Amino acid sequence: MLRPIRILAAAAATLALVSACNSASNGSSRDKPGAAGNSRGVSGDSIKVGGIVSMTSASGYSKKDTDLGAKARYARANAEGGVNGRKIDYIGAEDDGQDPAKNLAAARKLVQQDEVFAVSPMSSVTFSGSDFLEQEKVPTFGWGTLPSFCGPKYIYGFNGCLAPTPGGTINQTWPEGIGKVLGGARGKSVAIIANDSDAGKFGVRTFQQGFTSAGFEVAYAKASVPGTAVPSDWSAYVKEILESNDGKAPDAVVSVMQTPNNIGLFTSLKRSGYKGLLSDPTDYDPGLLAKDATKQALDGVHVLLQFEPFESTNPKMAQFKADIKTAAGGQDVPLSIHMMTGYMSADLFLSIAQKAGKDLTVESFQAAAQGFTDTATLVGDRSEPKGQKDSFGCGALVQLKNGAYEVSVPFECHEPIPFK
Repeated sequence: MLRPIRILAAAAATLALVSACNSASNGSSRDKPGAAGNSRGVSGDSIKVGGIVSMTSASGYSKKDTDLGAKARYARANAEGGVNGRKIDYIGAEDDGQDPAKNLAAARKLVQQDEVFAVSPMSSVTFSGSDFLEQEKVPTFGWGTLPSFCGPKYIYGFNGCLAPTPGGTINQTWPEGIGKVLGGARGKSVAIIANDSDAGKFGVRTFQQGFTSAGFEVAYAKASVPGTAVPSDWSAYVKEILESNDGKAPDAVVSVMQTPNNIGLFTSLKRSGYKGLLSDPTDYDPGLLAKDATKQALDGVHVLLQFEPFESTNPKMAQFKADIKTAAGGQDVPLSIHMMTGYMSADLFLSIAQKAGKDLTVESFQAAAQGFTDTATLVGDRSEPKGQKDSFGCGALVQLKNGAYEVSVPFECHEPIPFK
């Protein structure tokens, strides 16, 4: 009789355990949307958020300040009482090293191990984790320069979609701004150069359309620079560019590359005697001015911004600076594009989460994103889900001149053009 009794006892214990688990799963705390345990990363008093940032890379280029920008915005949100009574538990950003395999691994870790509600910011030149995050229904926010920010339901660019699919639109801030600096685009030529990568090829394709639409003649458009290492000799690229305009130099050279490449290219162009306009979307970073060689290489370059310049008198820029200083322990630190990327990625996430209300779930968050609008932010007027197909259309140009940045074209918005 002992054996049957033991079997029955074990069965009863198993049944009790299953019942307890079911009770925990279906009990009152989980019946309420947004209650602790009902939605991944959401408890009664906190929302867990993580990030993915290229803090290191083979070239030495780093976006680590993106993490500080996010911390600054989340810290202010928490100081103001959180989001509908919940504090943001920002666990920091994973470093993907600009490696596709590490990017996917970081996404998996944040979801499967850390169990975050959202990934914000995501800032890298690679986003191989996008399909996984979309599949897992993880709201994700970052700089919309990659195609993954254009189309998926759960992925948002803080300034909209900047890498559209056909049927979307192209932001015209860069060509329109350069046209103003040159006194008009008509009769002017431009050379566009990028890395030999998917992102580089896509950038050339979009900007070629944008500059052509603005009235420029695109004399050169190539994604030919190796993406894995910075060339030690730029002479071949410079020769092609300087002869691209019917044997003459173009009026402007636009680089869709990162700082190490821009320094090499622009230095070589200047040494060749090139006197035209130089521009890129990367090198707005007072930290770059600490080195004389870097400052000299980038002197005169017009940098594209898709947010209010740091030199702006907008009260929201003053708030940004104060938040960064607080997050940096009260120290004045050099501001950078990457800080703004983290800050505004966090800001858009917070704004939608606030609209979602107290009962926060992925479903309520997505519902809040549908029809979300606000105005006069540091990236202009925002609208979702429009921003998952189109950019918000705003930006400015600043020029590095005599060791300091000056606004060359003020922050303004332009009507985007259809992407073909």
